[in-house]
Amino acid sequence: MTTLSPKDDVAATLATIRTESGATLLSLTEASPVLLVFLRHFGCSFCRKAISDIANLRAEFAQRGVRPVFVHLGTPEIAKAHFDYYGLSDVERIHDPGAAIYRHSIFALGRLNPWWLLVNPVVWFGWLKGPLFKHGIGKIQGDGHQMPGIFFLKGAKIVRRFKYRTIADEPDYLKLVA
Repeated sequence: MTTLSPKDDVAATLATIRTESGATLLSLTEASPVLLVFLRHFGCSFCRKAISDIANLRAEFAQRGVRPVFVHLGTPEIAKAHFDYYGLSDVERIHDPGAAIYRHSIFALGRLNPWWLLVNPVVWFGWLKGPLFKHGIGKIQGDGHQMPGIFFLKGAKIVRRFKYRTIADEPDYLKLVA
């Protein structure tokens, strides 16, 4: 039996993950660095803010040669509507309704009871800073327990990661791709 090195495990995993357009995540990371953004659900104002933030930084990412790729729990139709709204119609997206990629050992994104989020003052403060008013709150479409995350990938290597402690955390996207 052959044991896989961590790099081989990442490569093997990325080779099995396909975007909605049919490309493998490995082929995308071999073509250019990828900022892999895992979203909670499209009713989440913080996830809508993340899509908006990436849209606002798109020119900077392009200048750095970084391709944003999103992983979502919703249907491709719902995802398309949201990405179209934020001007990201052409970004690669990965539909993962069962959250298998979220929970894979190389990403290991956890779950949190959504009721805890409603009583967490950090989340309330985060909402009041703007996402609630600018992006609204919608119906939970997917797994409301699933936490988001961001991974910067180059080839078959995870260079940096950002795992949310609360849904209101604010990642520094440009620092992640530096």
